[in-house]
Amino acid sequence: MPLKHLLMIAYHYPPLAGSSGIQRTLCFSKDLQAHGWQPAVLGAHPRAFERVSNDLLGCIPADVVVRRPFALDARRHLSLFGRYPAWFAQPDRWTSWLLGALPAGLRMIRLQRPDVIWSTYPIPTAHLIGYWLSRLSGIPWVADFRDPMAHAGYPQNQSTWNSYLKVEQKVSSRAARLVFTTPGAARLYRERYPARRHDIRVIENGFDETHLVGRDHGNNMGALNPNRITLLHSGIVYPEWRNPVQLFKALQSLFDTGAIARDSLCVRFRAPEHVDFVSALAKSHGLDDVVQILPAVSYGNALNEMAAADGLLVLQSDECNDQIPAKVYEYFSAGKPILGLCSESSDTANLLRSGGCAHLAPLESSRLISTTLANFVADLRDGTLATPSIEFVRSMSRHSRAAALATLLDEVRP
Repeated sequence: MPLKHLLMIAYHYPPLAGSSGIQRTLCFSKDLQAHGWQPAVLGAHPRAFERVSNDLLGCIPADVVVRRPFALDARRHLSLFGRYPAWFAQPDRWTSWLLGALPAGLRMIRLQRPDVIWSTYPIPTAHLIGYWLSRLSGIPWVADFRDPMAHAGYPQNQSTWNSYLKVEQKVSSRAARLVFTTPGAARLYRERYPARRHDIRVIENGFDETHLVGRDHGNNMGALNPNRITLLHSGIVYPEWRNPVQLFKALQSLFDTGAIARDSLCVRFRAPEHVDFVSALAKSHGLDDVVQILPAVSYGNALNEMAAADGLLVLQSDECNDQIPAKVYEYFSAGKPILGLCSESSDTANLLRSGGCAHLAPLESSRLISTTLANFVADLRDGTLATPSIEFVRSMSRHSRAAALATLLDEVRP
């Protein structure tokens, strides 16, 4: 049977570096062929990326056509003395991508003749490109939101929030299906757009099963800090939604009371992005000798570091209860104990509990973090912490998510 064709619109695609969201589109572009779909990718020109890396370019299948048309970052390319007109960045700083993507997308439609168009957030302009290409071509369109767009407290700027809402409304008026990565996000949008409730679906994030070998590589790295337990947070720390201030207060209290020996513990932040923020916070709590802040590494090395850590940290504020950080799935694949600092009623906590993770505390409470962290460290030393089974981990592979996406694409294909 000949393959059906899919046009994928994604800002987060190699050679972009520094976002776990890259893996969702990359793995779909690799795995969909096994389920009867041949993807082609409409990306953005690398000049628009703040950071690039070639380490994942080799993961793109040779027969996947990738086009990267004109795109600029308004903050870096269009600012004068550090300022730029607000309309250059509505709904996002890459709205110029629309100018290059529409003609490039129409050319790809003529050449690739896709059966379905698929676009993915968190860059709203991707959905605007999907909207217009679907409207101009008549091809059905699937909008992959992943996380909520305009929701309570985000975006903080009111004009940006309004522009996000307008993009949502365009999506709701045109897309054949709206896809989210968590039950909470899907529930929120079914309430917001009740007429579309039957078209809103959940396809979770996952991990690339080809990297499951990272468990073994991590063991070969040895201890990250010999004679010290190392807890690792891998990825971005957001001052608003993954703020470690209460964690640092808890650490300060545990050291002051002697509940944990200061020289027995290290907390490592790998590629937190907001380096100055985390560094100043650690210094203000007297934790310079405990907190390590390290730069980004390749994706493979990041996975190996997760597998070599003694424990893995999840930070998620209660404002993000309908979201699950994509790194959680990679944490599971690393096979190490996880400490979840998140609301116990959140989708993140529900997923962690399903994987056997029992140590949870809200990110907003230093008191509860202190108790939970002390118990977590004690159980680490005793070797009594459970890790998820390999069967559980494999159930969350991105290959299985690709099968779910292929089924959905078959639904909307003319």
